[in-house]
Parts: sequence; C-alpha cells; structure tokens
Amino acid sequence: MTILWENILITILAFGVLYWLLNKFAFGKLFAVMEKRRELVQNQLEEAKQTREQATVYVEEQKEALKQARQDAFEIIELAKSNSSKQAHDLLDQAKQDATRLKEEAVRDIESERTKAVEALRGEIGAFSVNIASKLIEREVESNPAEQEKLIGQYLKEVGSRS
Repeated sequence: MTILWENILITILAFGVLYWLLNKFAFGKLFAVMEKRRELVQNQLEEAKQTREQATVYVEEQKEALKQARQDAFEIIELAKSNSSKQAHDLLDQAKQDATRLKEEAVRDIESERTKAVEALRGEIGAFSVNIASKLIEREVESNPAEQEKLIGQYLKEVGSRS
C-alpha cells in the first residue's frame, strides 16, 4: 500500500474549501437556528417552572380554602346544635310553665267547685235541718209547749254559732 500524497493534499484542500463555504453560508444560519431553539427551550423551562410554582401556590390556597370551609361548616353545625338545644330547652321550659299554669287553674277550679258543692250541701242540710226541726217541733208542740220553746232557743244558738 502506497500513500499518495497528492490525494491527501487534494482531500485536505477540498475539506478546507468545503469548511470555508459551510462556515460562510451554512454554519452562521445553523448556529443561529440552534441558538434560537436553545433560547426557546430555556424559556419553556422557565415558564414550566413558574407554572409549577403557581400551581403549588394555588394548591396551597385551595387547601387553605378547604380547611376554612370545613371550619366554617363545623362552626355552623355547632351553632345549629346550640340553637336547637336552646330551642328544646325553651320549649321544655314553656311546657313546664304551661303545665304548672294548667295545674294551678285546675286546682282553683276544683277548689271553686268544692266550695260550691259545700255551699250547696250546707243549703240542703239547712233545708233538711229546718224540715226535721219543723217536724220535731210539730211533735213537741203537740205534746209539750214549754219544751218547744227550749228546743227553739237551743236550735237558734247552734245556728248562730255556725254562722
């Protein structure tokens, strides 16, 4: 195998001319496109980083909002429990008051009816007493007038002491 220096020299010279032509017409544009592509990728990475940070902030805000909503719901439930307990207590108090009032009214009505019944009974007893006394007096009058005056006096004393 022999080395042909002429071929090597022509090859180097062809490579140099090709490199000069590529450098003058192609490498500048190619490197510019590659630089734009690198900047575009870098910008997209920055935007993705910012978007990720914003998403993290948004997620934290949503977590906080959810926590606050749960706290508000818990407070509303507790307030509703408190209100219902207070209303139940108020209703029980009102029912007790109504029951006491009805009981007192019933006791007054019973006492009034008892008083009326006693008065009616007294009236009837008085009428029966007068009737009995008149019958006794009739018998006594017919049998003994002196004894009659004594009984009338005694009866009048008893009636006077009851009033």
